Amino acid sequence: MNLPTWLIAVFAITVLVMLFIDLGIFNKKSHSVTNKEAVIWSCVWISLAMIFSGLVYNFAGAAKFYEFQSAYWIEKALSVDNLFVFILVFKFFDVANENKHKVLFWGIVGALVLRAIFIFSGAYLIELTYLNKLLGLAGIQGFEYDINIIMTLFGLFLVYAGFKSWSAGDEDDDEDYNNTRGAKLIRRFFSVSDKYVGDKFFTIENGKKLATPLLVVVAVIEFTDLLFAVDSIPAIFAISNDPFILYTSNIFAILGLRALFFLLDNFIHLFSKLTYGLAFILSFIGIKMIISPFYHIDSVYSLMVIGGILVLSVIASIMFPNKEEEELAK
Repeated sequence: MNLPTWLIAVFAITVLVMLFIDLGIFNKKSHSVTNKEAVIWSCVWISLAMIFSGLVYNFAGAAKFYEFQSAYWIEKALSVDNLFVFILVFKFFDVANENKHKVLFWGIVGALVLRAIFIFSGAYLIELTYLNKLLGLAGIQGFEYDINIIMTLFGLFLVYAGFKSWSAGDEDDDEDYNNTRGAKLIRRFFSVSDKYVGDKFFTIENGKKLATPLLVVVAVIEFTDLLFAVDSIPAIFAISNDPFILYTSNIFAILGLRALFFLLDNFIHLFSKLTYGLAFILSFIGIKMIISPFYHIDSVYSLMVIGGILVLSVIASIMFPNKEEEELAK
C-alpha cells in the first residue's frame, strides 16, 4: 500500500463516525425512510467517497485515483443487482418499511468484515499465483507474459457470470427465502417466533427467549451479500492489486447502499434494463482480466466504459420500461 498511514486512519475514523451518526443519532428510532432522506444520504455518502478519492489523488497520484474511482463505481453498479434481491427478500418476509433500515445497517456491518477478509486474502493469494513465479520456484524458465492463475480463473468466471446474468430473467421472483442458508442457520441455533416485535431481534414468549423473523431476514441479507461478493470482489481485482484502494472504494460504495435501496425500491421502473448493463460490465471486466498479461486496459478507460454502460442502461429503462413496472410507476 503506497498511501500515507494517516489517510488510512482518516478512512477508519470517517466510517466509524458516520455509522454512529447514521444509526445512533439520525436513525435511533426505526422509521420509514422518505425519498428526500434517501437522496440526502446518497449525496452524503457519494460526496464522502469523492472527497476521499480527492485525497488519494493528491497524496498517491492520478493512477491510484482512477483505480479508486473505477473500483468504486464497479462495486456501486454491481451492488444494485444485489438490491433487487433485497427488495424481493423484504417482500417475501413482509418486513415493515420502518424496519428495513435497521436490517440493512446490520447487513452492511457484516459486509465490512467479510469484504476485508475477501479482499486482503485475495490480494495475498494473487501475489502467490503468478505463473512465472511458480515456474521459477520449480526451476523452470518462465514465459514472456506473466500470467496469473487466480486472475485468469476470476476472469473466466466473470465472463460466465455475465452470460448467466443476461439470461437469468426473473428466476429469483418465486424463490423461497425460508430455505436459504441464512434462514436455516438461524433456525438451527434459535427457536424463531412467528411474529415481528417492532425492530427487535429477540423476544420473550412464555418465559422462553426466541429470535424474531427480523433476525432471520438479517441472516438472509448477509448470505445474499456473501454470494454477490463472489462476483464483485473478483471484478475489482481487474482494476487494482492494492488492497487498501480496493477495500476503501468497496466500503464507501457499500455504505451508500441503504439510501440507494430506498430510492430503487420507489423508482424500480427506472432500472428495468440495468440487469443487462451489469451483465455486460461483468463480461467486460472478465475479458479485461483474461487479456491483462497481454494487453493492459488503463483504469481511466475502464471507468469510461462502465459509466457509459450504466448511463445507457438507465436511459433504455426509461425509454423502454417493462409493462408491469410501467403500471407500478403510474
